Amino acid sequence: MPSSAAQARRSSHASEYLYPDHLREVAAALPRLPGVYTFHGIEGGLPLYIGKSINVRTRVMDHLRTREEAALLRQSRSISCVRTAGDLGARLLEAQLVKRQMPLYNRLLRKLPRQFSLRLYRGEVSVVNSADYELASAPMLYGLYSSERSALESLRRVADDQALCYSLLGLERLPKGRACFRSMLRQCLGACCGKETAAEHELRLRAALAHLEVTAWPYGGRIAIEEAGEDMTQFHVVDNWAYHGSAPTLAKARRIKPGAEQFDRDSYKILRHALDRGTAVVHLLS
Repeated sequence: MPSSAAQARRSSHASEYLYPDHLREVAAALPRLPGVYTFHGIEGGLPLYIGKSINVRTRVMDHLRTREEAALLRQSRSISCVRTAGDLGARLLEAQLVKRQMPLYNRLLRKLPRQFSLRLYRGEVSVVNSADYELASAPMLYGLYSSERSALESLRRVADDQALCYSLLGLERLPKGRACFRSMLRQCLGACCGKETAAEHELRLRAALAHLEVTAWPYGGRIAIEEAGEDMTQFHVVDNWAYHGSAPTLAKARRIKPGAEQFDRDSYKILRHALDRGTAVVHLLS
C-alpha cells in the first residue's frame, strides 16, 4: 500500500498540472480567433509570457504540457489578448511585443544587441554586423546570425559540404600558392594551389550560399500588407523588413509613423515567408 508521503507527492504533482481557478474564467472568455495573448504576473501586470495563435482560447487552455508552463500559470494573475486578422498579424505582433517587453518565460524572439551576416564581395567573404552595416538593403549578404562565431561556423559547414578552401574563405591563413592541409585530404579542390581557379571557386561558393541569401528590401519605401480575416481586416505597415504596426484601414495605415523598430531576423523571416508565397496583397505607401 502506498505510503502517505508517496500519496502526498502524487497529489502535489497532480495539482501542479491543474489549471488555476483564478485563470479558468478568463481563459474561457478568450476568443477562438487569431491574436496575441499575454500572461501577466502580480507585480504591475508584468508580462511573464507572450504567445500567438490562430485560436487564442484553445492555445491558452493548452498551456499545461510541461513543468515550466505549470510554473508560469501559478505565477500568472491575469491574461490579456490583442486580436489580429490572421496568422501574419499575430506573428508580427508577437515578435514585436517580445522584443519590447522581454517577458520572463519567452526564450525565442528576444531582441539581439547586434545581428551578423556573411558578405560576399569579389570572391572574398567577411562577417558584417548590424551596428555598422545596413542588413536590410545591402546586396550579397548570406544568413542572419546572433554572433560572429555562429556566422563563421555556418561558413565552415558550407566549406566542408562543398570542398571549398578554408584559406580563400579567410578561415585559415596560408602563404599564397601553398596547398592547404584539407586539399591533401581531398577535402578541398585545390583553389589554394592552382588546381582550381579562383573564378571556379567563387562560382561554387555562390551556389553553395544561395539558399542563405538575404533578400534586400525590394520596395522603394513603406508598404502595407493587407490581411483579411474572418471578422476583421488589417493593414500591416512594413519598411526595410521592419514591422511598424497595423491599422484597420489603408488610410489609417498611411498615418503610422516609423518607430524605433529596426531590421531583425525574426520579422524578416516572417515577412519573407508571407511575400514569397506570392499571394500577399501589397499596397505601396511611399
